[in-house]
Amino acid sequence: MPRGRYSLHDPHDHTLLANEYFHCAPGPSGWRYVSQLTTPSGDHSGSVDLTLDELGRPIRLELHAGGWQVRGAALDGVTWVRSDPTGTQATEGNVRAHAFTGTSPAFLVATTRLLRLTPSAAATRVRLVAFTDPVLAPRTVDQSWALVNSETHATDNGPLAVDEYQVTALDTGEQHTVHIAGDVVLAAPGIELEDLESPPSFFD
Repeated sequence: MPRGRYSLHDPHDHTLLANEYFHCAPGPSGWRYVSQLTTPSGDHSGSVDLTLDELGRPIRLELHAGGWQVRGAALDGVTWVRSDPTGTQATEGNVRAHAFTGTSPAFLVATTRLLRLTPSAAATRVRLVAFTDPVLAPRTVDQSWALVNSETHATDNGPLAVDEYQVTALDTGEQHTVHIAGDVVLAAPGIELEDLESPPSFFD
């Protein structure tokens, strides 16, 4: 069960925004990721709880940030409820999309599990509902994902397979690279893996 810490930065000026303390593991249903977020000064600022089924679909999502919470799942596309802590400002949403995304590295792993790309395959288009900070506002985004390289690196714990993905935002054409080993993001725009207590888990 990998556990560790990511630092989350503004991808443009590299300002530290938060630290995300996480643990994740494959399980009977597929994969689960749980994390707590803190501000740079150490105050609690949110949480992520994401469970995928064996096909990589989100069967349970719970986010907390900025005094808001979101609960969602794959249902008729993706369906969610966004509310304040008391539930008095609850709004439901549904979009014909494949899955969710957001600032947490969990969503990058989740997208790769859903797409299951191979190096020789063409880029695959995916529609996601992004919950954007600081108040978890929903926004539909279209992306293109391609697995451009897979390499095995020698480490103290044995060989480590690293996949390199190219992600394109289809509304702007902006491209960026994501490096993932199993269920751990090694590097991505605005994301740095600062600490990892055990090796990544790899999916069948």
